Amino acid sequence: MSSTKNRRIVLASRPHGAPLPVDFRLEEQAIPSFASGEVLLRTLYLSLDPYMRGRMSDAPSYAAPVEINGVMVGGTVSQVAASQHADYAVGDLVVNFGGWQDYSVSDGTGLQKLGAMASPSHALGVLGMPGFTAYMGLLEIGQPKAGETVVVAAATGAVGAIVGQIAKIKGCRVVGIAGGAEKCAYAVQELGFDACIDHRALDLAEQLAKACPKGIDVYYENVGGAVFDAVLPLLNTAARVPLCGLISQYNATSLPAGPDRLSMLMGTLLKKRIRMQGFIIWDDFGHRYGEFFAAMSQWITEGKIKYREDIVQGLENAPQAFMGLLEGKNAGKLVVKVAE
Repeated sequence: MSSTKNRRIVLASRPHGAPLPVDFRLEEQAIPSFASGEVLLRTLYLSLDPYMRGRMSDAPSYAAPVEINGVMVGGTVSQVAASQHADYAVGDLVVNFGGWQDYSVSDGTGLQKLGAMASPSHALGVLGMPGFTAYMGLLEIGQPKAGETVVVAAATGAVGAIVGQIAKIKGCRVVGIAGGAEKCAYAVQELGFDACIDHRALDLAEQLAKACPKGIDVYYENVGGAVFDAVLPLLNTAARVPLCGLISQYNATSLPAGPDRLSMLMGTLLKKRIRMQGFIIWDDFGHRYGEFFAAMSQWITEGKIKYREDIVQGLENAPQAFMGLLEGKNAGKLVVKVAE
C-alpha cells in the first residue's frame, strides 16, 4: 500500500439545480479493514458519468440515492491491495463499484477480473458500461437496418460516439448532434459520421431536417429538451427511440416554459407507431455482457471503432470534472486517474 489513509469524496449536500463545489467534501479516513473472504481494493481509475447526478437527488429513481455524508458512487478499475479471498490475489486488476475513494472492500460480489490489458481504463468506457449501453440500446431497441438513418444525440460522448460507429458498421446513414464545431468536426472526420449538427445552432431544426432528407428511423436519445423537439417531427413511421439519458434535464428544478406538448408527443407515437423504450443497462441486459465484449473487442482489433478518453489527474479533481461533464466540457469518456 502506498498510503495509510483513504481519501474519499462524499456528498455534503443535495444540489438544487447544477451541483456546486459545496455539495462535495474531501475527507481522509483510515484505510478500511477487511475480513476473511474479502479483498481490499485500491482505486486506479474512476469513471464519471451523467447518471451520478440522479444519485445525488433523493427523488424516486431506479437506484437508491447517495446518502448525505456517503461516498459518491462510481465504477472503478481497482487493484487488489490485500486479499483474504481465495479467488483474488494481490495485484489482480478488477472492475468494481468502488466509488469516489482511494480504497474499497469487496466480498467478490460483482467483481470482474480484467487480466492483462494495455489500457485498463477502457474497461470503464468502450469495453465497459458506456460501450455496453451503446451496443445494447442501439442493436436491441434501435434495431438499425442497412440504409436507414440513425441520429444520435451527445454524439461525441462516451455512449454516443460508440452508437454512431456501430450504426455505420451496420450500414446506416449516421447524423450526430453535439455541442460545438470542434466536436461536430471530430464526429465526421474521425468517427466517420455522415453529418453532425451543433445543438447550439439557432436553426438546429432546419439543419437537422436537411441532414435527414429521408427522415429519421432510429433516434438514440441521450439529451432531451430542444434536441428532441427538433427530432420529433422528423421521426418516420415505425421509428425506434432507445431512451438512454436526458442530460439536458438533469439539473432542472422545474418544468420548461411553454405549452404542454405531452399530447403532441403521445399523438405522434401513436400515429407513426413509434417504439420509444427506456432501459437500464445492467438490469435489462446484464446477462449479455459477454456477447457485447466479444463483438466490441473484435471491432476494436479490426480498427472499426475509434475511442477517445478525457483523463483527469487526481481524485481531488473529480467534483470539478463531474460538474464540467454535465455542461459538456469533456471530450470523450471522462475518467479520473486516482493512482498509478
